[in-house]
Amino acid sequence: MKNINKVAVLGGGGRTGNYLVSQLLKEGFSIKLLLRNPGSFAIQSSQIEIIQGDALDLNSIHLLLKDCQAVLSTVGQRKEEPLVASSATSNILSGMKDYGIERYVLLAGLNIDTPFDKKSPKTIMATDWMKANFPIIQEDRQKAYDLLVASNVNWTQVRVPFIEFTDQYSEIAVSLEDCLGDKISANEIANFMITEMVESKYSRKSPFISAI
Repeated sequence: MKNINKVAVLGGGGRTGNYLVSQLLKEGFSIKLLLRNPGSFAIQSSQIEIIQGDALDLNSIHLLLKDCQAVLSTVGQRKEEPLVASSATSNILSGMKDYGIERYVLLAGLNIDTPFDKKSPKTIMATDWMKANFPIIQEDRQKAYDLLVASNVNWTQVRVPFIEFTDQYSEIAVSLEDCLGDKISANEIANFMITEMVESKYSRKSPFISAI
């Protein structure tokens, strides 16, 4: 894989995304950041280049991905807004192909199903709750997973339980079959995503991560 110096980030304006951007800066990466509202973004650094746009817009994604060697996304579904997961994934995969980008790491919830899962009753309950209460969003997120599987990209989809917005960092549990804990900190998510971006231990897989 090419050395990763510049990273395209989607969702960096969100709560988890802020931790991801901060950690990328600490580790010396240059960042291209897609933001709908740049004026509300508080993190300032000469290492950040901001692209104003939307993940649903293919041209915005192409502007974002140009000159980058990897893509990280913490984009989530906003209330009462157009479905984002599958459309953003489609746009990202298109841009990665055009620019020859190999690495894509994205954040997802427990509710995504894969053929490798052996979910516990607790995780199945959380998945079924999402399917019952937000069926259209659930279907869209599952479609995004299917797009990844059908692609030739070196992707990793990181599935997480309840997120605590703290700087806590401790040992985490990683499993391809089930979520082994009930929570994880945003800082732990950021660290795992960046490490995985570089090391590709879970290439084309969807690991669950949680605090021990």
